Amino acid sequence: MSDIGDWFRSIPFITRSWFAASIAVPLVGKLGLINFRNFLLFPELFFNRFQLWRPVTATLFFPITPGTGFLYLVNLYFLYHYSTRLETGAFDGRPADYIFMLFFNWICIVITGLLMNMRLLMIPLIMSVLYVWAQFNKDMIVSFWFGTRFKAHYLPWVILAFNFIIGGSFVDELTGNLVGHLYFFLMFKYPMDLGGRSFLSTPEFLYRFFPNRRGGISGFGVPPSRRPAAQEPAAGGGGGGGRHNWGQGFRLGGE
Repeated sequence: MSDIGDWFRSIPFITRSWFAASIAVPLVGKLGLINFRNFLLFPELFFNRFQLWRPVTATLFFPITPGTGFLYLVNLYFLYHYSTRLETGAFDGRPADYIFMLFFNWICIVITGLLMNMRLLMIPLIMSVLYVWAQFNKDMIVSFWFGTRFKAHYLPWVILAFNFIIGGSFVDELTGNLVGHLYFFLMFKYPMDLGGRSFLSTPEFLYRFFPNRRGGISGFGVPPSRRPAAQEPAAGGGGGGGRHNWGQGFRLGGE
């Protein structure tokens, strides 16, 4: 048990909190301590009866049955694997930036879920994180099942097909990929590669609650090419531009 405890404590804080909640909430539903329908996202109950907890619980809950258990475990692994690598790699020492990314993706997924009458939001949020990781490391060669190897750029679409085959919803995975693409495009691709204005930035109050930590090794894998600017902002500030260092990415599995 001590080995499990040590492993759990080794998970970075944000991922650890998300991972633990994604185990606890489905377990509560599985044990029948709370009717699982109270966890699902029903637009009419959210808007008409102001059951405002539903977008949160719908993101953390997943029904655990003989038919869905494997899909749940696979996506729980994706959550742990790719969220850990983003939090300790691309967003190392920058918890506020990572929390903002999760919050932006979650808001977009909740809006989509309400419009499209989606009951569960766990897989879309996990896929959005996986998509962002793949974009930061898009030229890295990754290994998947049965020894298949391909560039990480294709990984979200391979996993979309994989989840669909083992019982997932094509809409859930596609929603996650599109939301992850939206975040990456607005935060990095459009302002850095295309020279456009920056539409997204981490709010300053998040830096007050989750200040940047110094001394970490960070990297975003292979960055978008950045157009030269007349004057580069100073590095290491609280918010705004000049915040990210680009570096080495991660190889899928077995780090």
